[in-house]
Amino acid sequence: MSEDTTLNEFVENEKHESSNLELGPIEVEIPDEWDSRQLSTVFDLITGNSYTGDYLSDEDNSGRIFLTLKSVNKGGGFNWDSLKYYTGEVNEREVVEPGELLIANTDVTQDGDIVGYSIRVPDFDSEKEIAASMDLSILRPTLDNINLPYIEYLLQTDFIHSRMRAFSAGSTVLHLNTDLVKSLSLPLPPLSEQRKIATVLYTVNQAIEKTEKIREQIERVRAGTAQDLFRNGISQGETKETWLGEIPEDWDVVPFSKIVDSNRNGLYKSKDAYGEGCPIAKMGNALEKRTLDMSSADRLELTDEEKQKYGLNEGDLIFARRAQEVSAAGDCCYVPQLDELTVFESSLIRVRLAEGANPRFYTQYFDSPVGSRSIERIVTETSISGIATSDLLDLKVAVPSLAEQEEIASIMWKFDEQEKSLQKEREWYERLKRGLIQDLLSGTVRMTDTNIEVPEEVTQHG
Repeated sequence: MSEDTTLNEFVENEKHESSNLELGPIEVEIPDEWDSRQLSTVFDLITGNSYTGDYLSDEDNSGRIFLTLKSVNKGGGFNWDSLKYYTGEVNEREVVEPGELLIANTDVTQDGDIVGYSIRVPDFDSEKEIAASMDLSILRPTLDNINLPYIEYLLQTDFIHSRMRAFSAGSTVLHLNTDLVKSLSLPLPPLSEQRKIATVLYTVNQAIEKTEKIREQIERVRAGTAQDLFRNGISQGETKETWLGEIPEDWDVVPFSKIVDSNRNGLYKSKDAYGEGCPIAKMGNALEKRTLDMSSADRLELTDEEKQKYGLNEGDLIFARRAQEVSAAGDCCYVPQLDELTVFESSLIRVRLAEGANPRFYTQYFDSPVGSRSIERIVTETSISGIATSDLLDLKVAVPSLAEQEEIASIMWKFDEQEKSLQKEREWYERLKRGLIQDLLSGTVRMTDTNIEVPEEVTQHG
């Protein structure tokens, strides 16, 4: 197995004869009773619509639902945050139905995390027509013994995607050579086994989706709770209008510097300084999740003086000085208890609060509508948006009593703990899925003798 999880719930391990499937320089052993076919012999490959942005909208403009490159998640699977609408002309061949299979033709990431990966068209519960853009290719089966859910998962395996990546070229944007894709060899078990493999992976996918829906619901409740608490307070009493907006009557408003004990900008080191030593917190360490996550970090050798000046303590707040892909300028996170001495890079600001200010409360405060609106006012927009430490310290902030700070922090932190727990659960399912994909779709683990009830969601697509 590829993960520390067994398949006993689904399969019986048996020894089977195998043969080699050649995928360029890679050879994959597949069972003898499996077929191997070139993609062009089992699919028509159809490029999507050459659209113009004039007719494309993020909002429903009465056009058809339009699937683009953004519809593909890294590693495959549909991205529900990607919906577009299109009123331009579309060829009939470019119109797709729920359940059809698409692959990404391009990729703006040089890592190739999207190109060649697959999605199936979801059921949008809409009467609107659905079409695919030129950034996607439609795979329409020409044979009856093909199960599309099986092929969707097959195209997400490492051994297949390595070929998709090899079929792609481009200096800034990767483009998939679809003529080469047609020559791709596909391992094809009997249809009954395709369905069983797809069922196992579909079951894991359902668990992932259920976990994500619960997490999203908690996030919605959390957002509503934050808006209420930071506007009305614990007592839900009288409010007042301030520079910050509406806040409880008995809350003070002071410059942030009044509740700050100390502050420091982070440490700059050139790339060649990284290697061994102590971990360094960077922009990517979960700033958008309100708590610093050092589970993965770069390291560097430092002097004792540097460690003392730039070390992080439990309860410190870290602010992003500038915007990057992983965070917005002014994003704030809380430093938990760390396993070892950790420093922070120059793109971050460390703030230590004075006695009488609860750092957990202010982590939540700067993420709330009241706090985030005030942060937006000090963000300077140049080629890269950012904040100045002096502006942050001059920023006016709300100050409840310490008791109320602690109570609000306790309420909001429970939501964060629930979200973290669900995120870990989702990550566990995703690791399981990755392991199952590699094992099941190479035939390392077989499904021939397993009594699995195949759902209609799998059988209706082959």
